[in-house]
Amino acid sequence: MGFLNLFLVASFPVIKVLLITALGLFLALDGVSILGNDARKIVNQLGFYVFFPSLVGSNLAKSITFESVVKLWFMPVNILATFILGSALGWILIKITRPPKYMEGLILGCCSAGNLGNFPMIIVPAICKEKDSPFGEPDLCYQYGMTYAVLSMAIGAVFLWGYVYNIMRICSSRIQKEDTTSNDILKASREISESDPNNLSETLIPTEDTMDDKYTILLSDEEPEKKVSFPSKIKHHLRVISSNLNLKSVFAPSTIGAIVGFFIGVTPQIRNFTIGNDAPLRVVEDSATMLGDAAIPTMTLIMGGNLLKGLKGSSTPVWSIVGIVVVRYILLPVLGIGVVKAAIHLSLVPSDSLYQFVLLLQYALPPAMNIGTIAQLFGSGESECSVIMLWTYGFASIAVTLWSTYFMFIVS
Repeated sequence: MGFLNLFLVASFPVIKVLLITALGLFLALDGVSILGNDARKIVNQLGFYVFFPSLVGSNLAKSITFESVVKLWFMPVNILATFILGSALGWILIKITRPPKYMEGLILGCCSAGNLGNFPMIIVPAICKEKDSPFGEPDLCYQYGMTYAVLSMAIGAVFLWGYVYNIMRICSSRIQKEDTTSNDILKASREISESDPNNLSETLIPTEDTMDDKYTILLSDEEPEKKVSFPSKIKHHLRVISSNLNLKSVFAPSTIGAIVGFFIGVTPQIRNFTIGNDAPLRVVEDSATMLGDAAIPTMTLIMGGNLLKGLKGSSTPVWSIVGIVVVRYILLPVLGIGVVKAAIHLSLVPSDSLYQFVLLLQYALPPAMNIGTIAQLFGSGESECSVIMLWTYGFASIAVTLWSTYFMFIVS
């Protein structure tokens, strides 16, 4: 398969995303005002509670079986590795570039979650259909390739809504708490100064670490610091984790949809009753598929609408955008080659070149577009997210093409 053909194949999904994003941007213009701020929020809620659970559940139910779970057990481990490595690199990026506090969760999300859905589902079948494809007979390659791509999308959705969603939620809630605390302290200082401006029993001054935007209360009678025992520290940290993490947020609608789809797929009796042309309840599966088909276009339109706000007045730090591009298109693919090669050497991955290609491709994808959905839900960094998506997807046509070429060379 020639480089030019591969370049066109890898560019098609990016071009589709950019075209639909441009349409969303046009619909959000003041003169058109079809996708205004209120409309985007309502449509975003529909995607979160209806479209995405249907997309994940229906595709997983159709593609997963007990035999494929046994064969493809390493794929969930590989996807989890992409999220963990991306989070670590994102944390390092935050320490280096020091972006605004409200962008920390967004940067962690963009570095952690790749577009494991529509990118593999477009790229892998397209490569299989090419006559010079290194993955063998086209029909068989297409069948297995769709199974790998759909499983990648479903597992990625579980980690996205169970892991990245909670990271961004915790970061957003922490910023809100800090803002509330700062406002309370400033209000208290004004009340004290108004009541007794000449004789303050306590003074409020900013700390040296201005990045945290916290204030220290200096008392006239300082008490000696009390030593905290190790078990008390453990209890405190567990209490903080339990207060920040709740089951309602972990089991997001898409996660529940994935669980339902997985249960249907691996249970032959239920699968035969609902999946297939001769299934008695095939209308349920068809309805879920119809709803799921609206997920990706809807989300892309919303991202385009949010981009208008970002282009008008976004203050997205340039080095944060550069850092995310470097993480997603340089550092993660290099680490991914090491992970997959080690798994092959340890015989954890079967000698299936197409399967190995999909595992490698999972490390070289642009950020998941659902990051924009999550940012919209929490009302934090949605305009910056659109600018980040514009640049990362702009570079994707080149980066994904080059890495796909190299990955095919490795596995074949």
